[in-house]
Amino acid sequence: MKPSILVARAVFPEVLQKLAQHFEVESNQSDETWSKAQLTDKLRDKAGAFTTGTDRIDAEVLAACPQLKICANMAVGYNNFDIAAMTAAGVLATNTPDVLTETTADFGFALMMATARRMTESEHYLRAGQWTKWSYDMFAGSDIHGATLGILGMGRIGQGIAKRGAHGFGMNVVYHNRSRLDAASEAACKARYVSKEELLKTADHLVLVLPYSAASHHAIGAAELAQMKPTATLVNIARGGIVDDAALAAALRDRRIAAAGLDVFEGEPAVHPDLLTVPNVVLTPHIASASVPTRLAMANLAADNLIAFFTQGKALTPLNAA
Repeated sequence: MKPSILVARAVFPEVLQKLAQHFEVESNQSDETWSKAQLTDKLRDKAGAFTTGTDRIDAEVLAACPQLKICANMAVGYNNFDIAAMTAAGVLATNTPDVLTETTADFGFALMMATARRMTESEHYLRAGQWTKWSYDMFAGSDIHGATLGILGMGRIGQGIAKRGAHGFGMNVVYHNRSRLDAASEAACKARYVSKEELLKTADHLVLVLPYSAASHHAIGAAELAQMKPTATLVNIARGGIVDDAALAAALRDRRIAAAGLDVFEGEPAVHPDLLTVPNVVLTPHIASASVPTRLAMANLAADNLIAFFTQGKALTPLNAA
């Protein structure tokens, strides 16, 4: 008898077909948004789950689902998982590292450029029919080439952004991370390690790529924004909650920093209403990894984690030792 699994969100049909070769699959191709109670009810008789970052797996869910053995996240981030609770319950957690690194780095750099060059503001201006003449300072932004790129969080994606800036645009790259990179990695990125304080003070364009945790909650708040240059831009492609969105909206409104580009939000898909009222922000709906090849690779890796676990007893990219 095939193990029973739940695919909690809509996914590529070919991935479902692959899973159906190994499992009894209950899917959600209508992509309904389930409450926690609904998700729990669907998981009660399942041995495995294919999840996304919106599906919270915590101690309460686990207690109600004693047959659950593995949750495979279609994401590199996993703050939707209570890893300690999953480990205690003997439930394996997996994610999808590596396959989205370059695509997400591409997007992070594109979002930084759009922010620096005021693309959203200027498009809105044009669409509203306000463009009637050329002027020397019309939507004049800041340069990327030769500027100082600051990166907070220097994992795979952070290093990808650093390389794009240093090698492609001649940027001066500085970074801060929980641990310093080895000399070879720093050389490959042409990056210099600095304190968080120096990072905030010196970056012309600050990109956030650190994982979300209790320690990184509001890592960028009013105090940190006050240390940045008034000409600086801030880009967040990491996770919502790393930035205090209310404090950021106030800083943007008061022009204490020049602009921001945000792909993630605290409490998403809700967006802090104050961010919708300031013009100097580029907003995108958590799409940094959203190219078709990359999303398909993510889905396939999540599926392969489930298949490997149940057929070989070992997942490909485990997060814990359940």
